[in-house]
Amino acid sequence: MRRTLALTAFAALIGLTAPTTAQARDQIRIVGSSTIFPLTTKVAEHFAKTTGEPAPVVESTGSGGGFKLFCGGIGSEFPDIVDSSRQITGSETAICAANSVQDISEIKIGYDGIVMLGSRDAPGMSLSARQLYLALARTIPINGASVPNPNVNWSDVDPSLPDLKIRVYGPPPTSGTRDLLGQLILDKGCATFSDIASLEVSDPESFRLLCRAIRDDGAYIEAGENDRLVISKLEKDPTSYGVMGFNNLERNRDRLQGIPVNGVEPDYETILDGSYPASRALYLYVKDDHEQLVQSLGAFVSTYVSDAVIGEDGLLAENGLVPLPPEERKDTLSQAAKFAGN
Repeated sequence: MRRTLALTAFAALIGLTAPTTAQARDQIRIVGSSTIFPLTTKVAEHFAKTTGEPAPVVESTGSGGGFKLFCGGIGSEFPDIVDSSRQITGSETAICAANSVQDISEIKIGYDGIVMLGSRDAPGMSLSARQLYLALARTIPINGASVPNPNVNWSDVDPSLPDLKIRVYGPPPTSGTRDLLGQLILDKGCATFSDIASLEVSDPESFRLLCRAIRDDGAYIEAGENDRLVISKLEKDPTSYGVMGFNNLERNRDRLQGIPVNGVEPDYETILDGSYPASRALYLYVKDDHEQLVQSLGAFVSTYVSDAVIGEDGLLAENGLVPLPPEERKDTLSQAAKFAGN
């Protein structure tokens, strides 16, 4: 009896100290960008229909929120893929590594643009990066000093603009769209002021803090990660505008209009050739260690990068994705090739 009890206790101790094996899942779990959310949802439906596998679960958390979940660790409780409208940052990579998430595949899927748009009934505008900065920044330079943004109406920014209250629905800080709004538009507008532009070289951190801080007095309204809700708000209030990904405009041309930036209309050609000032690449980040956890992961990645999905005439091109040029497409297929056998 004593020997039996001792062996039982020893077995229990081993059970407590031995590493646990991750439990397999039937469904892929994807988190990330609200911009890519409707695109990946389409791919998930297509994947389930064409393969008979369970449709992946897709959540709109924002790129930053997605990386926070993704980098939490290895195992069935953690996501397999992040949709991201920006590249992973050094700090996010470090958090991943600290949690044993070290083997990650970055796969570029196409291009998009950050656009300001309004309903079809909204007054048309053409805005420069400088005007957008003066409308949305928390502080702006006046007489050599940085002061809280006093501009209430668009006409306060420039008399040529409509005499309407500035009301812009935009993404929260967890969104890749918000990150790149600062980097691609506000930085450029901010740098048109020579005394601030000098900071970009001498003190980059101060430049970023000064230029990318968005006002919180009600002119800019954080709208969460639900783009469909923002579109509904724009239609109900034609004097308001929204900042979203280009694919939202492309999929809703009958309901929305895009606002040119620096005189350039947001469309397929201007985003791909880089003449539109707020174009960006879109990515999938795949947790390689989860290939054995979710057996359909490799097949899903292969489906996602296929011509039928991200090619010039593919499913996502029909839904607003700007397809990759041929050389970049080769790189994407090379990155995804490791998953082809699963």
